[in-house]
Amino acid sequence: MTVITIRAAPPPPVPDAVSSRRFKMQLEIDGLTTSVEAWIATQPKLVQIAYVESKAFNRDDTMLQSGFAALGYSSQRVDAFFTAASKL
Repeated sequence: MTVITIRAAPPPPVPDAVSSRRFKMQLEIDGLTTSVEAWIATQPKLVQIAYVESKAFNRDDTMLQSGFAALGYSSQRVDAFFTAASKL
Protein backbone atom coordinates (compact mmCIF):
# COMPACT_ATOMS: atom_id res chain seq x y z
CA MET A 1 0.00 0.00 0.00
CA THR A 2 1.35 3.40 -1.01
CA VAL A 3 0.74 6.36 1.25
CA ILE A 4 0.32 9.68 -0.53
CA THR A 5 0.78 12.86 1.45
CA ILE A 6 -0.89 15.95 0.11
CA ARG A 7 0.60 19.24 1.18
CA ALA A 8 -0.78 22.68 0.69
CA ALA A 9 1.00 24.74 -1.92
CA PRO A 10 3.28 27.39 -0.47
CA PRO A 11 1.92 30.92 -0.59
CA PRO A 12 2.93 32.92 -3.64
CA PRO A 13 5.90 35.22 -3.10
CA VAL A 14 5.23 38.82 -2.17
CA PRO A 15 5.60 40.98 -5.29
CA ASP A 16 8.74 43.12 -5.45
CA ALA A 17 6.81 45.89 -7.23
CA VAL A 18 3.31 46.92 -8.24
CA SER A 19 2.14 49.44 -10.81
CA SER A 20 1.43 52.97 -9.68
CA ARG A 21 -2.26 52.48 -10.47
CA ARG A 22 -2.50 49.36 -8.30
CA PHE A 23 -0.46 50.93 -5.50
CA LYS A 24 -2.64 54.04 -5.36
CA MET A 25 -5.86 52.04 -5.66
CA GLN A 26 -4.74 49.92 -2.69
CA LEU A 27 -3.99 53.09 -0.73
CA GLU A 28 -7.57 54.19 -1.35
CA ILE A 29 -9.01 50.77 -0.46
CA ASP A 30 -7.06 50.83 2.81
CA GLY A 31 -8.15 54.41 3.54
CA LEU A 32 -4.57 55.68 3.40
CA THR A 33 -4.63 58.12 0.50
CA THR A 34 -5.11 61.24 2.63
CA SER A 35 -2.44 60.23 5.17
CA VAL A 36 0.08 59.26 2.51
CA GLU A 37 -0.45 62.40 0.47
CA ALA A 38 -0.11 64.54 3.62
CA TRP A 39 3.18 62.78 4.41
CA ILE A 40 4.39 63.16 0.82
CA ALA A 41 3.67 66.92 0.98
CA THR A 42 6.16 67.22 3.88
CA GLN A 43 8.94 65.43 2.01
CA PRO A 44 11.68 66.84 -0.23
CA LYS A 45 10.68 67.74 -3.78
CA LEU A 46 12.41 64.65 -5.25
CA VAL A 47 10.21 62.38 -3.11
CA GLN A 48 7.11 64.28 -4.23
CA ILE A 49 8.11 63.92 -7.87
CA ALA A 50 8.78 60.20 -7.41
CA TYR A 51 5.33 59.66 -5.88
CA VAL A 52 3.54 61.50 -8.68
CA GLU A 53 5.62 60.32 -11.64
CA SER A 54 6.53 56.71 -10.79
CA LYS A 55 5.12 54.06 -13.10
CA ALA A 56 5.66 51.39 -10.44
CA PHE A 57 6.41 51.23 -6.74
CA ASN A 58 9.23 48.92 -5.64
CA ARG A 59 8.90 47.36 -2.22
CA ASP A 60 12.58 47.93 -1.35
CA ASP A 61 12.58 51.64 -2.32
CA THR A 62 13.91 53.84 0.51
CA MET A 63 11.12 56.41 0.10
CA LEU A 64 8.49 53.71 0.26
CA GLN A 65 10.02 52.12 3.34
CA SER A 66 10.13 55.53 5.05
CA GLY A 67 6.49 56.17 4.20
CA PHE A 68 5.29 52.82 5.49
CA ALA A 69 7.39 53.29 8.65
CA ALA A 70 5.77 56.71 9.17
CA LEU A 71 2.39 54.96 8.98
CA GLY A 72 3.53 52.37 11.54
CA TYR A 73 3.43 49.44 9.09
CA SER A 74 5.28 46.26 10.00
CA SER A 75 7.04 44.30 7.26
CA GLN A 76 4.17 41.78 7.38
CA ARG A 77 1.64 44.54 6.81
CA VAL A 78 3.68 45.89 3.88
CA ASP A 79 3.74 42.34 2.46
CA ALA A 80 -0.04 42.16 2.78
CA PHE A 81 -0.41 45.57 1.12
CA PHE A 82 1.74 44.58 -1.87
CA THR A 83 0.04 41.21 -2.18
CA ALA A 84 -3.41 42.81 -2.17
CA ALA A 85 -2.34 45.54 -4.60
CA SER A 86 -0.93 42.96 -7.02
CA LYS A 87 -4.38 41.34 -7.27
CA LEU A 88 -6.21 44.50 -8.35
